[in-house]
Amino acid sequence: MMNRASPLIAALPLILLAACARQEPVGNLPDDNAIAAAVNAAAAPIAQTPPADRIYVDPKHGFSVTMPEGWIRDASADNADGVVYKDPGAGADVRVFWQANANDQDLQQIVEAVNDGSDSVEGDFLGDNEYRGSATDGEGNAVVVRLLKQADGSIVTATFVYPEMLGEQYRPIAQQVLDSLKLGAPVKAESAAADGNSAAR
Repeated sequence: MMNRASPLIAALPLILLAACARQEPVGNLPDDNAIAAAVNAAAAPIAQTPPADRIYVDPKHGFSVTMPEGWIRDASADNADGVVYKDPGAGADVRVFWQANANDQDLQQIVEAVNDGSDSVEGDFLGDNEYRGSATDGEGNAVVVRLLKQADGSIVTATFVYPEMLGEQYRPIAQQVLDSLKLGAPVKAESAAADGNSAAR
């Protein structure tokens, strides 16, 4: 990011000199806020577009999620239904898994079953097919979760676990990761076998 911004920073003196040479009334020049807004707007597409190697895609189960920069995939914790990424420095991790819903339970029934006996879970249902919640695991970690119900009734669950003492650092990252979870139409089994599952790579 710094390298991409350097040409703009280097050009600022020239821009200011050119503005002074025009000898226009001060009122006609953009103020600092307008300049900052323009710079931020130009930089936003670069900052908001993650590289492809950070995007985990599971075409078989029809979902994708963007992982934090610098996190490492834990292949030993993966399986055919999901993936785990870890922050190598602080003990935080992201887990995204698909699960069948053979009994076609609604999200409220699923959440109630998961939360049974736990007093520390808080969350909200966003419509009929999404739940977001947070909890603590009793071991000094905060857990943030997002559940999405797919059209076929199956569930995709994303959990972000981080040390509570580092909440200020990890809360915005957790929100970005969970917000990035997207659903799409699953690829049929024969197509997935032919094309290969990018999530398994």
